[in-house]
Amino acid sequence: MNSLRILIGSTPVGPLGSGIGGGVELTLHNLVLGLSARGHRVEVMAPENSLHVGQHTHHIAGTLQPLGHLAQRDEAICIPPHSVLANMWAFAREQQYRFDVIVNLAYDWLPMYISNTFQVPIAHLVSMASITDAMDDAIHERLLNAPFSVAMHSKAQAETFALGHQARVIGSGVAVERYDFVQHVADNAPLGFIGRVSPEKGILDLFHIAAVTKRHVKVWGLMQDTLCWEEARHSYPSANVTYEGFLPTDQLQAEVGQCAAVLMTSKWVEAFGNVAIEAMACGVPVVSYRRGGPSEVILHGETGYLVEPDDIAGMVAALEEVPALSRQKCRTHVETEFSTNAFAVRSEMWLREAVRQFHAVS
Repeated sequence: MNSLRILIGSTPVGPLGSGIGGGVELTLHNLVLGLSARGHRVEVMAPENSLHVGQHTHHIAGTLQPLGHLAQRDEAICIPPHSVLANMWAFAREQQYRFDVIVNLAYDWLPMYISNTFQVPIAHLVSMASITDAMDDAIHERLLNAPFSVAMHSKAQAETFALGHQARVIGSGVAVERYDFVQHVADNAPLGFIGRVSPEKGILDLFHIAAVTKRHVKVWGLMQDTLCWEEARHSYPSANVTYEGFLPTDQLQAEVGQCAAVLMTSKWVEAFGNVAIEAMACGVPVVSYRRGGPSEVILHGETGYLVEPDDIAGMVAALEEVPALSRQKCRTHVETEFSTNAFAVRSEMWLREAVRQFHAVS
């Protein structure tokens, strides 16, 4: 089967490697890795000062885009002056004839709005659940007129959008070989949390759980909201929660592998929850609220536990059951369902269909 020439547009909220883009950065890295291994030519356009990814990374200058997850429901579309988002898609327009398909990872209105003006298909991998009415409208328009062009990470994410059932669900993936499997940990091993330090990630609940269980919880991720952190510390002064910084994957996995379990306490609908498969790749079970993507990633009672949203007592009870779980099962689950190749196969099928459908209706 012929290989595809693919241009992937990164998130415009920060350079690749900064951590500002959250799970989108990991998705992009593993998408490029998987598709390249399958023989496709993949180039990336990303904000300047990004890490090099793929056969070629085009560094685009401009003002970074505001973080989408901080927007209010009725917030208007915002494109700042000298926008990196606008500059990225001006570059894509100039270069479009070199590619068979352009993949948009930006949770932004502009690339969706201009999709019909390109001569090659733009395939949108939506990175978040419903947040604003303006983005809902843009995604709805794409699903209405070109459903083949939209993919989501989970059914739970798709269900937050009107017509979301028409989107292709492709999950996610990680390079399992980069994660060391840890079969046994000490009885007093810490718990872990991976993600942005911000209110929607449930930092207050995390401190609450630490206080009740009297367990040490290590936190890795971008310190995005120091006020949120300080409020949680003030609310639960006895909680033994330590901030371990934002680490690159190789260092992160070495630390996470020594945890007894990883906690996910999100207050919003996670589109997927890449941290769950990162943890399980190390053999670490995940205890999460039954909210969003993690409910489709974690095998309840096998690779972790799913607890009703916001149920602190339920999280505490589930943690007591974690030692009975098989860490090997966690690893095998990721190897089977969420490797870079498995993710690339699902993505390739979607992209080939998007190309076929685009030219069929053009």
